[in-house]
Amino acid sequence: MPTLICNCNDTMPLDGAALSDASTQPGAAPLKVHRLLCRREVGAFTAALDGTEDVIVACTQERPLFTELAAKTQADGVVTAPVRFVNIRETGGWSRGARKDPRTANAKIAALLAAAALPDPDPVPVVDYRSAGSVLVFGPAARALAWADRLGEAGLQVTVLLGGSNGTGPGTGAVDGATPPATRDYPVHSGRLDKLSGWLGAFEASWETGAGRANPIDLDLCTRCNACIEACPEGAIDFSYQIDLSRCTAHRDCVKACGAAAAIDFDRPAATVSERFDLVFDLNDSPFFGRHAPPQGYLHAGADPLRQERMALAATQLVGEFEKPKFFQYKESLCAHGRNRTTGCSACIDVCSAEAIGSRWQDGKGRIEVAPNLCVGCGACTTVCPTGAISYAYPKPDHQGRRLRTLLSTYRQAGGRDAVLLLHGQEHGDARILALGRDARAGRLDGIAPNVIPVGLFHPASVGLELWLAAIAWGADRVAVMLTGDEAPQYRTALAEQMAVAQAILTGLGYRGEFFTLIDAPDAGSLDRALARLSPNVAAKGAALPPAAFHAAAAKRETLGFALDHLAAHAPLPAETVPLPAGAPLGAVQVDTGRCTLCMACVGSCPSQALRDNSERPVLSFLERNCVQCGLCERTCPEDAITLVPRLLTGDAVRQPVTLHETRPFHCIRCAKPFGTAQMVEAMLGRLAGHPAFAGAAADRLKMCSDCRVVDMIEKDTGAATGATLQ
Repeated sequence: MPTLICNCNDTMPLDGAALSDASTQPGAAPLKVHRLLCRREVGAFTAALDGTEDVIVACTQERPLFTELAAKTQADGVVTAPVRFVNIRETGGWSRGARKDPRTANAKIAALLAAAALPDPDPVPVVDYRSAGSVLVFGPAARALAWADRLGEAGLQVTVLLGGSNGTGPGTGAVDGATPPATRDYPVHSGRLDKLSGWLGAFEASWETGAGRANPIDLDLCTRCNACIEACPEGAIDFSYQIDLSRCTAHRDCVKACGAAAAIDFDRPAATVSERFDLVFDLNDSPFFGRHAPPQGYLHAGADPLRQERMALAATQLVGEFEKPKFFQYKESLCAHGRNRTTGCSACIDVCSAEAIGSRWQDGKGRIEVAPNLCVGCGACTTVCPTGAISYAYPKPDHQGRRLRTLLSTYRQAGGRDAVLLLHGQEHGDARILALGRDARAGRLDGIAPNVIPVGLFHPASVGLELWLAAIAWGADRVAVMLTGDEAPQYRTALAEQMAVAQAILTGLGYRGEFFTLIDAPDAGSLDRALARLSPNVAAKGAALPPAAFHAAAAKRETLGFALDHLAAHAPLPAETVPLPAGAPLGAVQVDTGRCTLCMACVGSCPSQALRDNSERPVLSFLERNCVQCGLCERTCPEDAITLVPRLLTGDAVRQPVTLHETRPFHCIRCAKPFGTAQMVEAMLGRLAGHPAFAGAAADRLKMCSDCRVVDMIEKDTGAATGATLQ
């Protein structure tokens, strides 16, 4: 794969031979270090296009230029290879550390080039949106009417709703001097928006009209004849055609003046109006949606004129057909959301900032449902999911793992030390890295150190515990996740909790140091200071942990198991068990054998087959490797006999079933066949001892198996009928 690198006018210490040895195929020609690839040496780029293999260009500054040149070359009839771009300049080539330690800087750049050469991830399904441009504009009259005119002139199909929404904004009927248009260019309604759901191209809006909730003047029926204004003695009506109820008395001259138009009705019964829209333009001070990630197509413009301009421009660009990736995959068979009408894990529902995940129950079994049109692709749901039932697909976990493993192995083979993976979201994190790199070039900041390898993700919350631990096993000294402040607050909480679990695992195994760090980077300076505080853990870990050979799997628990096995096998202080924080997705189940009746309700509720029964005898066994600590067994147990114990169990014991409880079976008093347990039958007899339906001989049926119970009931009924006949 042709790779073109450039030292950007001698501003980066690049070693072409070392980069070639580390990042290209064995036997490949040494990489040539260009000085001005985007200017006088651009011919090297066009020459590299003449082939079938992808071309890697280690420059993102001039991406538009190279893309344009490739398109022009193809237009001239030359079949050109696809071009990939990778940043080596702001990601560390311009840092002060690169000048002090060029060998480590070259190792990092080699790793970035090697990762760029990996095959593209598998394509994912897409989610479609179709918008014809119908827009609901709502808010205070002065704002709504002014922007309705402008949006209508831009070609959108406008409907106006004057008033507040969901208890926010100015009250219905507020007079603010706004005058509806003299011509009926678009519908104008008065009311308060009560419900709004959906997404771009599929919004459902409902508002209530009526004297108690809305302006007594129906703006859609109003002919703007102004007779009501002239008739009102209190001056409570102006050209906004909204009645100031604080000034209005009960004479109702305006109703008489309106006459046959019947637009004014103080006793109008409440009615709900529902309509569909493609877009929503919200001009109230407070947004209708309080969630961090509102639906696509919902634009909160508020009171700020500059924001209103930006949102209006965005609205005009949201007409047509659009698509986005379907970011997730869901396997219901792995889901621990609910069993036996009992809710267990709801982590994905709780963390979703778009409120795109809900719960659905059928036949006592709960599952989650994701609205793909609402999903924003953060991946936080996949990070907190303990089972891997919902997994990230953009890219899939095994592809992301291959990328991390390639970065770390290439860096190590090139002589790099103390690798720090800096995971960051591309939308906001790239801007911080570019700014930091430029400030470092100007000498104002240190820049990204040579041992810090930036890894761009669609969202920083899309990678979690299993890949973090796998990265440590593959040779990372630390995993840092950069947050810019643009993320939902629950994402930060979730990442911090996951890091606490990961850190507890390593600490419990004797690895001393801080291996997982959240970095707050609202600006380049904050990022620079945070990176400067990351000291190596080499004294704690050093050569005691050889790099692991496993590859990331598509299944979350499989990758996690590989990482845990490797870390435990090479632990500085081997431990059979490691206590973990509450909420960890690993652990044991303790059973109070004095209370447990072996009813096996817990076995039926367990989604991961960690709890198991025995078809031949009353035994409850447990396989700890399968347990995800969802709590379904604990909540389902009718005797409150189960307690969760978050912990890491190491060695072969985690894969071996253990007996939690067993007891002698109870034998049917009629046929002697074993059924149930003695403890369960005794407990049942004790609870029903005072019940009249189970008094006397009827209590004996509780001591029979199901077959004998039926036979006994038939015999008793037959005997009673025979006796009655003889009499």
